[in-house]
Amino acid sequence: MSNAKKKTGLWLDVWKRFKKNRMAMFGLITIILLSICAIFADYIAPYGYDDQDLSRSFLLPCKEHIFGTDNFGRDIFSRIIYGSRISLTVGFFAVGFAIVVGGILGAIAAFYGGKTDNIIMRAMDILLAIPGMLLAIALAAALGPGLRNMMIAIGVGSIPRYARVVRASVLTVREEEFVEAAISIGASDARIIFSHIIPNAMAPIIVQATLGVASSILATATLSFLGLGIQPPIPEWGAMLSSARQYIRDYWHLTTFPGLMIMITVYALNVLGDGLRDALDPRLKN
Repeated sequence: MSNAKKKTGLWLDVWKRFKKNRMAMFGLITIILLSICAIFADYIAPYGYDDQDLSRSFLLPCKEHIFGTDNFGRDIFSRIIYGSRISLTVGFFAVGFAIVVGGILGAIAAFYGGKTDNIIMRAMDILLAIPGMLLAIALAAALGPGLRNMMIAIGVGSIPRYARVVRASVLTVREEEFVEAAISIGASDARIIFSHIIPNAMAPIIVQATLGVASSILATATLSFLGLGIQPPIPEWGAMLSSARQYIRDYWHLTTFPGLMIMITVYALNVLGDGLRDALDPRLKN
């Protein structure tokens, strides 16, 4: 059987095990729906995210505004749909940035070992000594508010986590026969790392990335809540909570729906990550 067919069969086997996990399927469907909302927000949202009508301020959920309106008369449902763009964009791009940088550093550390491994991992330990949220706040405050700066701030704080995960995976894969064969035929170090080692060490990285997106979305909401993230009038779930907190006693809906979206999204990503971990675990094969 060819190597391509083996990989196809492996991923089909993973998918079959994944489908048996109902909570994981719930998480996958939820994230797909949120992604569709983010991509097609202009067509799905019944109103623009900054359409104001002060005569309809603080409306409770009704037929015209199913999540109600805020203090400027803006439709909360529409703002939540547009807000999914920010949360998912920051979540996926911050994790992608951390995986690329941390993955390369972890792979190099594990492949070469010795002083190279020691220098890289000690640098990662220094970053790990700083709480991730505190590091993100410090970087966001230094770089200034904005989408790009927020992605960088959250991504940098996540690099050590992925460097350690990739390093552990590469140390396991490095001793496999196909790696020794690539070395014996004179393949370059870069080819061995990127074509042979990293693709075969992806399983734990995928699981960690899924859970990392959930953490990044929480970090995004936290930074926006503190005023270090996306600035008004662009909607973001954490910023919506921050602007509505002064009205929480009188208008419950202003904080309830953004808070629920954060909770549902993070929960969906967590159960999705748990499902992927179980499906990718070879010890669970029948």
